[in-house]
Amino acid sequence: MQETSALLEQLDSVILGNPLATKLSLVCLLAGGHLLIEDIPGVGKTTLSHALANSLGLPFKRMQFTSDLLPTDIIGLTIYDVESKKFHFKRGPIFTSILLADEINRATPKSQSALLQAMEEKQVAVEGRQVDLPKPFFVIATQNPLEQSGTFPLPESQLDRFLMRLSLGYPSAEFEKKLLKRENTTRLSSALVDQHKVMAMIEQVDAIHVSEAIIDYLQSLLEKTRTSGRFVSGLSPRAGLQWLQAAKSLAFIEGRQAVLPDDIKLLASYTAAHRLHCNDGASASDELKLLIEQTQVL
Repeated sequence: MQETSALLEQLDSVILGNPLATKLSLVCLLAGGHLLIEDIPGVGKTTLSHALANSLGLPFKRMQFTSDLLPTDIIGLTIYDVESKKFHFKRGPIFTSILLADEINRATPKSQSALLQAMEEKQVAVEGRQVDLPKPFFVIATQNPLEQSGTFPLPESQLDRFLMRLSLGYPSAEFEKKLLKRENTTRLSSALVDQHKVMAMIEQVDAIHVSEAIIDYLQSLLEKTRTSGRFVSGLSPRAGLQWLQAAKSLAFIEGRQAVLPDDIKLLASYTAAHRLHCNDGASASDELKLLIEQTQVL
């Protein structure tokens, strides 16, 4: 598709040398999910978030999560206006289309839950009524996997709210050299589409065809995570639905009308590994790869 190709090309020009990460970020957004990036500071997480928002023409806000952050700091609060003698709801930063929740594991579980509940329901409770969040609503949460002091790790039930988890990693020497030579390292991307077009693309993702064979293949993988004995617990039906939606989004971005088995395979470690824990502490991603190698498409 011409529009998605242009989007990826522009994102790649900002995030040098990491085309898979930019593609997966766009896949996650168009699949209607949320993204968790686990990486050290300074590898481009904020830059990627800004580039996505600018390229898609969507409003963007960034929140630095800290231990003293309150749920009202995220959602907003009702304040009394002396002049009008009325109460008004002052919206918090969550009322945006792309929200960067930086170092989410530094906030207390209470504040984490306020964000994650909104992520799941796409709305927040205000004075006993539900208020819808903007469409689309996409959260990019980050956390540093190496720094655990003073943090509150996300429990498994909350990790499950994220469609994908990925790491940007260090750039190759070739691209890092290009990055160092750039005169304007704060170059911003321009809008190639707008909010209405993004919503139309999300609807087109829903229309991507999934064959019975793909359904059987994915269901077989889900079942094996539950019966292989390698994991503490297997993948939930919700994990399967999100995995399939991401595969449809990937097919759409690549200009195809149907999901292929390779879509399921490629996305496994990004959409499923963070929901699994091995009994012996082994890598869930490696175990998933073994299951995929042992499972055939009928």
